[in-house]
Amino acid sequence: MICPKCHSSNVVKNGSIHNQKPKFSCKDCGRQFVEKPENRIPQEKKDLIDKLLLERIPLAGIARVAGVSERWLQGYVNRKYQEVPRHVDVQKKPKGKLTIQCDEIWSFVGNKNKKQWVWLAIDKGTGEVVGVFVGDRSQKGAQGLWDSLPPVYRQCAVCYTDFWKAYQVVFPTTRHKAVGKETGLTNKIERFNCTLRQRVSRLVRQTLSFSKKIENHIGAIWYFVHHYTQQPPAKAGGLKLRTESPDTGR
Repeated sequence: MICPKCHSSNVVKNGSIHNQKPKFSCKDCGRQFVEKPENRIPQEKKDLIDKLLLERIPLAGIARVAGVSERWLQGYVNRKYQEVPRHVDVQKKPKGKLTIQCDEIWSFVGNKNKKQWVWLAIDKGTGEVVGVFVGDRSQKGAQGLWDSLPPVYRQCAVCYTDFWKAYQVVFPTTRHKAVGKETGLTNKIERFNCTLRQRVSRLVRQTLSFSKKIENHIGAIWYFVHHYTQQPPAKAGGLKLRTESPDTGR
């Protein structure tokens, strides 16, 4: 065995890498290396990783299943989340009687003191998610959700929400209806919230898979949403999404 850096033959075994391939260390220059490294990850393995990212599995678990290093996987996920589009256009709607349900779910980045609220709006009739905003739970967050709605919804949709006061300040009083869960008038959006928490590990209330960067936090949500919108209506409810988010916090 020859060191690729100093070409010394004073080389000894030094454990193995993630796929159990032996690793060597040069006693002369200290270089650690593997014989005939395979740096390219097959596309089939990347496709498997893409699917596992949608199944509430931590990155360490995905790395073990796919047989890749956690360091490579983290870089791959970072790049993928950066490339995910941050908006989805909804289907065109004629002006008329439209009804949306709005709600917000709690999440955090880094630690539970750094809260990030995911504001969502869903069309009651079609099941489309028509608005999303990620930010704090203030009037600014409600305004972000309102601004993310397509014009046709801002012009004529009746909006059902809970009794959070930010909605009352931002939404038009003539079309805003604050209701309790017992009425069933917000059941569609609450069901979608449950789906997000079941499928996106970063949104689970008690988890070790929490985000450390706001960019990855938002990217993970968008990655799931785009996958969800591409599913047949029978499985995904024909969801379409649109959002804005602040540029803060993983």
